[in-house]
Amino acid sequence: MLLPSSIPLSPTVPDGVRTATYDVEQPVPEHLVDADALVAWGNPTAQLADAARRMGRLRWVQSLAAGPDAVLAAGFAPHVQITSGRGLHDGPVAEHTLALLLAVARRLPDLVRAQDEHRWAAELGGMQPLPHAGGEFRSLSGARVLVWGFGSIAARLAPLLTVLGAQVVGVASRAGQRAGYPVITPDDVPQALPGTDVLIGILPATPATRRVLDAAVFARLPQHAWVVNVGRGATLDEEALLAAIRGGRIAGAALDVFETEPLPAASPLWDEPRVLITPHAAGGRPVGADTLLTDNIGAFERGEPLRNLVRR
Repeated sequence: MLLPSSIPLSPTVPDGVRTATYDVEQPVPEHLVDADALVAWGNPTAQLADAARRMGRLRWVQSLAAGPDAVLAAGFAPHVQITSGRGLHDGPVAEHTLALLLAVARRLPDLVRAQDEHRWAAELGGMQPLPHAGGEFRSLSGARVLVWGFGSIAARLAPLLTVLGAQVVGVASRAGQRAGYPVITPDDVPQALPGTDVLIGILPATPATRRVLDAAVFARLPQHAWVVNVGRGATLDEEALLAAIRGGRIAGAALDVFETEPLPAASPLWDEPRVLITPHAAGGRPVGADTLLTDNIGAFERGEPLRNLVRR
């Protein structure tokens, strides 16, 4: 089994299983291309595609990313099993999403700009209106939050929002209750948007989700609503979002992921004061990776089903 150089890993492996570390920035060395399994974390697109072409004996790829879209797109043979890092990023992404929400609610970007100017931003301090007075999102207390992509990350985030007084509704492929929260389907989203203060996207990148957060979605949100995206950049139409913000149709956005990463310096998103940008920083910390690998290596050796299997 090949382990990536991008993260320290020390899974427990059964007798007879050998591990070797490879440099994710370089092609897999010739003496390692006969490996049965590959762990991917931070691999460039070209490196994964090269591994897919040259590793003819490969039977399993374990991605440590919550969304294994890069591995799925690399071209590994159909018989190669692919597993994801679902669950490894729940805490870090939930924490970062909460930070983004609090930052925009409490106007931290505006306050930082005022500090840079040595300006006492009296309009943002002193006596303030009660939450949501005047149709503004200024607090999570009483805020109506719609989380599109209600998986394990959302299940970790939702209780944090609830503690601060938010009302949380999820969106997933099946309606019902999940982790104690009401969940609707995408078909129900148009009716839910007008009553939403914050729309959070935690969607994977698939053909069905490509730019699903689009102009039609932004048009149905109230003018005070904010959009937060911590899923995948391909799920959001950046041009439509910028037009909605500049046209006053929504209040702003906090974005951690982008269709092109790194976000090009020429992108107009950088200069929009109502857009808060973080550099795909929500995840980046696969907590519990050794445990997942230990479980899956053992299951693979025994011929048992693997955890987080996304392709057989």
